[in-house]
Amino acid sequence: MSRSPRRPSARGPRDRRRTGAYITIVAALAIVAFVVLVIDHGLTGALRVLTGQDPEGGQGTAGPGTSADAEQAERLLAEVPVEDPRPRGDYERDEFGSSWVDTDGNGCSTRNDILSRDLDRVRAADDCKVTEGVLDDPYTGERLEFTSEDPQAVQIDHVVPLSLAWRMGASEWDRDTRVEFANDPDNLLASDGPANMSKGDAGPGEWQPYEGFRCEYAVAYVEVVHRYGLAVSAEDREGLDAMLATCS
Repeated sequence: MSRSPRRPSARGPRDRRRTGAYITIVAALAIVAFVVLVIDHGLTGALRVLTGQDPEGGQGTAGPGTSADAEQAERLLAEVPVEDPRPRGDYERDEFGSSWVDTDGNGCSTRNDILSRDLDRVRAADDCKVTEGVLDDPYTGERLEFTSEDPQAVQIDHVVPLSLAWRMGASEWDRDTRVEFANDPDNLLASDGPANMSKGDAGPGEWQPYEGFRCEYAVAYVEVVHRYGLAVSAEDREGLDAMLATCS
């Protein structure tokens, strides 16, 4: 039985070269696009965009604030006691330590640790001091440039304010626990300086971040007060409930 002769491939050397050139061009364009993302957002920010976690990438934020996180926060909030705030009394900031400390032993102060964690395009000196960076501010939704020449433009905020924590149970803690609380990364966020100042020691019933971050803020707040055994006021409980409702 005779076989038909095999047809020669329709793709000759020229076609293969052309395909290879196309692949090379596409790969080069992908590399250029990634470099542009890194320049604009920093490496961490670029990865957030590519994985759908950056608001500027059009997919919204991921991480704390998902429906599962909100459901867990609602369960935890149900266990948090509701009490009237106690008198401020003779409270002083020094009750929680006089300054930022190095609680994790990495040689850097908590302030610089949080700046390095929350900012993109971070530059730091040999002593860990963050000198430059870009912040996607969680409180206003704005994108801010940070430099050490204007350090107060970006401040480190306590999600659960220290003064409020004092009035809701922290006054009964020992000093070591209060210092730990003041430097706990889970209770700290780099934020716009003026927004942080306007918040002051207000709880969720009086102050809330912009709409795009309310879910995440409430989840973080509930996790902190639950873990440290703090109470919340009735007003703050209502504020937390309202913010958690935005998670769905």
